[in-house]
Amino acid sequence: MKLIIHTYKLKLKHPFTISRGTRTEIPSIIVELSHNGKSGFGEATANPYYNTTVEKFEEELIEKHKTIEVFSNQTPEEYWTYLLPHFANNMFLLCALDEAYTDLYTRLQNLKLYQYWSLKLENLPQTNYTIGIDSIEKMTSKMKEVPWPIYKIKLGTKDDIQIVTELRKHSNSVFRIDANCGWEVTETVKNSVELKKLGVEFIEQPLPADNWKGSKVVYENSHLPIIADESCIIETDVEKCYNHFHGVNVKLMKCGGLTPAKRMITKAKSLGLKTMVGCMTESSVGISAIAHLTPLLDYVDMDGALLLKNDIAKGVTLNNGNIVFSKLNGTGVLLNK
Repeated sequence: MKLIIHTYKLKLKHPFTISRGTRTEIPSIIVELSHNGKSGFGEATANPYYNTTVEKFEEELIEKHKTIEVFSNQTPEEYWTYLLPHFANNMFLLCALDEAYTDLYTRLQNLKLYQYWSLKLENLPQTNYTIGIDSIEKMTSKMKEVPWPIYKIKLGTKDDIQIVTELRKHSNSVFRIDANCGWEVTETVKNSVELKKLGVEFIEQPLPADNWKGSKVVYENSHLPIIADESCIIETDVEKCYNHFHGVNVKLMKCGGLTPAKRMITKAKSLGLKTMVGCMTESSVGISAIAHLTPLLDYVDMDGALLLKNDIAKGVTLNNGNIVFSKLNGTGVLLNK
């Protein structure tokens, strides 16, 4: 098996602002694993909040390439377990490798990934489209630019209720709110009352990730469901979220790939939690991997590639919130030339 590394700078259509800051481009590394004339692809993007850079990714891949290139017909689950000790401190890279190997393995089996998992494409959730923090005029303009059945609205300002009130005047679509750790306990409970009146479906990660005591208070008093994001990073976090959140948002890069994400979803379901998978801002490589988990989900946020000026791959596409799968096997990805 051969490792091939591709690096890109993904330019955004608009500056993207959340409660932690603004970005105009996203550095991305694509891991390609090839064997017997076929290739699989996986992605990791740099994120300041998690102290990751493409330069560090590339350096570590080159350093450990002999470990990565071992191929012995292992299943994706076995390969992930094999890689874990070598990449335990870099979940983003482990994710890219897991996606790439899973893609390659299922292509070699002449299967689409959801077929390998024995899943059926029935009752799939629609994806939301994300509106970053901006002036109300610009947020409204972005909604008009991309009419969509579900919007995820980033908040964490002093004027959050006013923002949603104004946006509601321009759309009957479902609203989801993501405060990205930007609120306090009393503020969250109070906001939940007003946001429910404004047709909001749920609130994602209102409090800082480590405020478990506050999360319990919010969970017991909120008028809307609360979904964990930054509080649910790795597999052991799912059980912590029980009785503190109504659901969990699993992100492949944070947990180490498709293999652990699928286990996290299964665990969450067993605890009666709502299940969601979210994306970072990434290309169709990462987004296409997410798509194959959707038969297991209540909600999905996989609009990352829609926010880009220059998607670097073709794969799963999105049509007014609906997922259209690629005809290719594996995750269905092909890099643009």
